[in-house]
Amino acid sequence: MTRLSVNVNKVATLRNSRGGNLPDLVQVAKDCEAFGAQGITVHPRPDERHIRYSDVPLLKEIVTTEYNIEGYPNRRFLDLVLANKPHQCTLVPDAPGVLTSDQGWDTIGQAELLRDVVTELQEAGIRVSLFVDAEERFVEGAKAVGADRIEFYTGNYAKDFSKDPDLAVAAHRLSAQKAQEIGIGVNAGHDLNLENLSFYRKSVPGLLEVSIGHALISDALYFGLQNVIQMYLRQLR
Repeated sequence: MTRLSVNVNKVATLRNSRGGNLPDLVQVAKDCEAFGAQGITVHPRPDERHIRYSDVPLLKEIVTTEYNIEGYPNRRFLDLVLANKPHQCTLVPDAPGVLTSDQGWDTIGQAELLRDVVTELQEAGIRVSLFVDAEERFVEGAKAVGADRIEFYTGNYAKDFSKDPDLAVAAHRLSAQKAQEIGIGVNAGHDLNLENLSFYRKSVPGLLEVSIGHALISDALYFGLQNVIQMYLRQLR
């Protein structure tokens, strides 16, 4: 079964909108795990508009499943990751002011940067995943720099899913097959939801983990967090 990691950034966004500690990010993370989530994901950005750097060690203390920290590998971010040693660090090529992650690494053109960062994190015992577009050359580039996994950017898949699901997922299927051939694990994330998740899981071989935040938290407004986590888990079975 593909594992579900819940991205709690949107919970932090809601908390920050009024100050204080409502909703309680730590309690929500505990509840997500109690309701069946198999991981917790956070993506601290430089402006700390949702996850704050101070949230990261608090979550480290309580996460009992898999802790995944995403972000751009500047020195401040790397020091945060190394101080808290999550199970996985997912590196994304976000510009400082970007609203949300909308493209993957050029693992070939940026190989030198990525190789050094991957090595530093792995030496600390942290599994490293690289956020990439679903292109075989970028999968091969991720393997070449030593990454343990890739995370496919699924925004384009989600956008095109309603028009032609088979065409929308085709590049992801081929790229995942290449990943299996060369021995690198496959994760996925961005705009996956209750409508497109099951088809993606069935179509992409070897899918180990999905990270879902925006859609899942939005659905929880209607169905409740416990119900929604079970609904997403059913899509992954």
